Amino acid sequence: MVRMPVMRLSLVRTPGAAPEEIVFAPSKIVAIGQNYRAHALEMGKGIPAEPLIFLKAPSTLLGDGEAIERPPSYARVDYEGELGVVIGARARRVSKEAALDHVLGYTCVNDVTVRELQQRDGQWARAKSFDTFCPVGPRIVGGLDPRDLRITTRVNGAVRQDSSTSDLIFDVATLIAFVSEHMTLEPGDLLSTGTPAGVGNLDVGDQVEVEIAGVGVLRNPVVGRA
Repeated sequence: MVRMPVMRLSLVRTPGAAPEEIVFAPSKIVAIGQNYRAHALEMGKGIPAEPLIFLKAPSTLLGDGEAIERPPSYARVDYEGELGVVIGARARRVSKEAALDHVLGYTCVNDVTVRELQQRDGQWARAKSFDTFCPVGPRIVGGLDPRDLRITTRVNGAVRQDSSTSDLIFDVATLIAFVSEHMTLEPGDLLSTGTPAGVGNLDVGDQVEVEIAGVGVLRNPVVGRA
């Protein structure tokens, strides 16, 4: 079955507001690599001088509760819990000061990655763009301050990542300004801001959870790809 890059998500425009259902169909998923200080060191990298941009195919999108399909024959298929930023207004060459005015809200993202393909290819599109490799949810929440949100990833209930967006090398406003200098961000586009330290493998039968304060918990089981 061909996956279409369209899903429905609950949107809470400000914390405590009544939720509404929206169609979530990003024209692109823009992701940032090595953007937490501890994770850059974990991966044996230095602190980057500017944000490292890569793209994930929209066909990677997966909803809360749906199954991540783990391809066979790879030693490591890693979870990467991340803060996702959903764009609400067209952003083209916006300033850092105006950047957050272009945000619809924030969500949980799992940037699933075949680690050995990432290392082998040098560029990351194949490693990160298998179908089901971008779980998003469980909702989008506006009105949050993205500068210090706790982010936790658990596998089978065990904490694997526990950090805060305060450890971001480049904060959300900086990222929006930087990305929009190079490509226009359209309403509905998803910006995934990088993962903290503690990445690791997912096996068939695992359940992975990404929790962000104020947003909720994104839960996905892992199955073998048929």
